[in-house]
Amino acid sequence: MASDHYFSARPGKPESRRPLTVVLDGATRQLSTSGGIFSPDGIDKGTAVLLAEVPPPPPAGQFLDIGCGWGPLALTLGLKSPGATVTAVDVNERAIALTNDNARALGLQNVHACLPGEVDPQLRFDLIWSNPPIRIGKNELHSLLLLWLPRLAPGGTAWLVVQKNLGADSLQRWLAAELPAGFQVARDSTSKAFRVLRVRRSRE
Repeated sequence: MASDHYFSARPGKPESRRPLTVVLDGATRQLSTSGGIFSPDGIDKGTAVLLAEVPPPPPAGQFLDIGCGWGPLALTLGLKSPGATVTAVDVNERAIALTNDNARALGLQNVHACLPGEVDPQLRFDLIWSNPPIRIGKNELHSLLLLWLPRLAPGGTAWLVVQKNLGADSLQRWLAAELPAGFQVARDSTSKAFRVLRVRRSRE
């Protein structure tokens, strides 16, 4: 059933929260998770690659996590950059609630998860981290990336992790062709069958 997909607004199965112990920003954290979201049992391989490969975030700025799940990227950004404002978006309402509750559990007042339509359309982001939901389909993925990547602030950078056999190289070429002038797309690194793509907006 479509309602059981992690990219559904409301997962079909009832929520049953359980403890989740993970290492974020070099320390063991006690969080919560549930079925019906992306990678409910821990940090998935792609997200782990992204966290290992990207440079440290700046100490402050407007940051975005696209497709937050239970929050590993947004929470890491909040922990590493206490002066930043971190927005996490997901279409899955269960994931949004978990990310917000996990942020509260860590005492992170700078992390807020919400639906995409609840983000101020005028807001621009200095940094984007994402393990984008490839399995939603090519057209939906393209629409998602064209919604958020052009909202990089001048000089801003987005980091995306994509599995090689799920079209990382073709996505890189597509982004280079479709993003507006002033955006540069490059393959930054390859690790464990994943590509890390970097999208940078010029300072204009």
